[in-house]
Parts: sequence; C-alpha cells; structure tokens
Amino acid sequence: MTHTFFVRGKHFIFDSESGALHKGDALIAEIVAEITPPMSEICPPEMIELYGNDGTEIWAELYALQQDGQLFTPETLAVMENPGVIKAICLHVAHDCNLRCEYCFAGTGDFGQSRGLMDVETGRQAVDFLLAHAGNRRHLEIDFFGGEPLMAWETVVATVAYAKRQAAAHDKVIRLTLTTNGLLLDDMKIDYINTEIDNVVLSLDGRVGVHDALRKTVSGENSHALVLEKFQKLVAQREKSYYVRGTFTVKNLDFSQDVLALREMGFRHVSIEPVVLSATHELAILPRHIPEIEAEYEKLLDILVKRPDINFFHFNVNLDSGPCAYKRAKGCGAGVEYVAITPEGDIFPCHQFVGQSEYKLGSLHHGIQGNKHDFASHNLYTRALCATCWARYLCGGGCPAANLTENGNIETPYEIGCRLACKRFECALSRL
Repeated sequence: MTHTFFVRGKHFIFDSESGALHKGDALIAEIVAEITPPMSEICPPEMIELYGNDGTEIWAELYALQQDGQLFTPETLAVMENPGVIKAICLHVAHDCNLRCEYCFAGTGDFGQSRGLMDVETGRQAVDFLLAHAGNRRHLEIDFFGGEPLMAWETVVATVAYAKRQAAAHDKVIRLTLTTNGLLLDDMKIDYINTEIDNVVLSLDGRVGVHDALRKTVSGENSHALVLEKFQKLVAQREKSYYVRGTFTVKNLDFSQDVLALREMGFRHVSIEPVVLSATHELAILPRHIPEIEAEYEKLLDILVKRPDINFFHFNVNLDSGPCAYKRAKGCGAGVEYVAITPEGDIFPCHQFVGQSEYKLGSLHHGIQGNKHDFASHNLYTRALCATCWARYLCGGGCPAANLTENGNIETPYEIGCRLACKRFECALSRL
C-alpha cells in the first residue's frame, strides 16, 4: 500500500509495507496515485500519451524502486500467535487523586470504584506476577499509575526495591515509569525519583489558563502554580528520560501554543494529546473539529522546524529498520502482553479498562481466569478499516479503549483518533 501526501509545500510517497519514504514533486505524486501495482517494466502507452517523456522517465524510476522493494511492496501477513508472555504492567498503586480534572477517564481517580491505595504486599505480588508470566523475555516494564501514585508513596518505594531485587535474581531488567500530577512532590521525592525511576511522565496541560480551567484540586484551587516549580526542579536535576504530558480538548484546539508555553517553562520533551470522551461530553472532540486540528498540527510542524529545542512526542517516528509487521500488527498489547493491576489486585487489559467488570481478566490471588473478549484475536488483520489504511504499521490499530468509548466495542476503530493519527504521521514523516 502506497500513500501520497503534501505537507509544507512538499510531496511525499510512503510505502507502507517496506516503510520506505520518498520525496517527489507534484507530477511524480500524480503518477504514483494513478498506478495500479504491480508495475510492468515497460511504461504503458496511456502514460506516455498523458505525460510524454517525463512519464517514461518517472515510470522507469518508480519501477526501479518497486524492484528494490521500496515501492508498491506486496503485503506480507504476519503469523499472529499469543505466546502467553506479559512484558509490562500498569500498577495502580492509588485509586484516589488530589485533583478533580474535568476530562479524567478515571472518574477523578477512583475508576468508578471505591477510593483506596495499594498496600506493599500487593505491590510485591504484582512484581511476582510479572516475573512469573515473562517467559524468556528479559526486558520488562512497570508503570506506577493512579489516580495519583504519590499518594501511595510507601508502596511505590517498597515495590521499586523489591522489583530491582527480584529482577536481579531472575536475570531480568525492569524499566520503571511513574506518572504524576506533581502536587505531592518534595525534595526527597524528587531525589528518589531521579535516582530510581527510569522514566517520568509529568501531567501539565500547558498555558496557565488552559491548565487551571480543567485541573482543579479537591478544594477547587488552581493547580498550575502548585506544581510548576516542582516539575521544573525535577527536570533540572534529572539525567534520565521524562516527558510532560498534556491533554487538549475542544477548549484549546490551538494547542501549539501550549507546546510553546511548556518549552518556555523549561520543558524540552512534551506531548499534548487529544482527549477521548463520549460525543455528548462538553469537552469532546467531534468530527467537525478535525480540519481545525489538522491545520493546527501543520502549524505546530512549522514551529518545530524552527525550534529543534522542542521534542514533540507525537511527531517522532523511526523508519530506520522498517515496520516490524509482527510487532505492529499486535498493536498496543493490551490484554495480551500488557495488563493493569488495581489496588485490590484485580487484573484488567489496560488502565483504561479498569473498573469495567466485563473486562476483568482475573486477579493476583486467583490468576488469569479468562478473557472472553480475547484481545489477542484483535489486530490489524481483523479490523477491516485497518486493512485498507496506509498508516496501520505506524499506528498498530489504535486504542481498544477509545474504540469502546466511541463505538461500543474494541474492534471498530475510533474514527477521529484514526484521522488525527494519520495527520500526525504525515507531519512526522515530512521531517525525516
């Protein structure tokens, strides 16, 4: 599958199966769009009639690319197997939060359940569960999540120590991530996180007014000023990876300004991501907003070309090794290679399914008891819309939870998410 697109005054041709990206001009893009592969070596008379000698020369160049496996590459179906290996867990150490964000998918932290914190023993059992299901995979991941995980600080510290001891004992490497809103950060926690945690995700929406409009404390206080200096101090002292993660809603479709605001605050690695909400929610992004958002992505691209000091997470794509069909066809791995674990030890396909009893997979106490939705059977080859999408190997099939929110099932892709992802990929590819 080959996709032609136009960004910032340039034409591009992307070959989905090989991952090859080509720059061209309007004529080349036009000819590529008219070709039904596979190409024959001899330029067809109708092409010569339409384009003359230019058509003949371009045809020869395109044919050479096809023969080299860089254009019109045939589809290679990956054999989809479920090896029963879990490589990552999202550890919900807190089903409580000290913020009340209006767009929160987690029900302001409790995930529609009772508020509570994970105890140390459950944290250790979660580490044991991961190691028991890791098979031969050596590199594993644990993400400390909530709610707000700093509310369960004792459990975080104890689980980190236990995970490192057990990883060494089993010849494994466990990469640790922590996501926080920053309210409970202090010097001691900053030092600990910068020493022990491999990656940190800092929740901040950008401009002060944008952030404070939707991210209030429990008492209704604005939170931007309460966390900014703490985040700045953590980042200034940090040698390991981090990124600031914001959300844009219908209220700030000019989110490129939030990216710039975050950079001015001192943050180089940023991500501003579209909210996913029911269409009836007042903050929801609707189909009519897509053209404006696509234009905003191009505006952001123009900014980033001039600002190499900003690393925008969603414009990063690596084609050096080509798309790994097997890896990308599996998608995010939710419910297969990745699971979420609640404070009580219940197991769900991912953090966005927590609290939905229909999707519960089991518990730490009784193991995986079944998955009637069979997440392993849902992949690029089972989703009809994905099968015809040029960006499928870059996207991996999108988010099952977003599909459920929008369409009532995990199989049908979330159209708004698909269209925005395709635009982001076009922007990202144009920078290579």
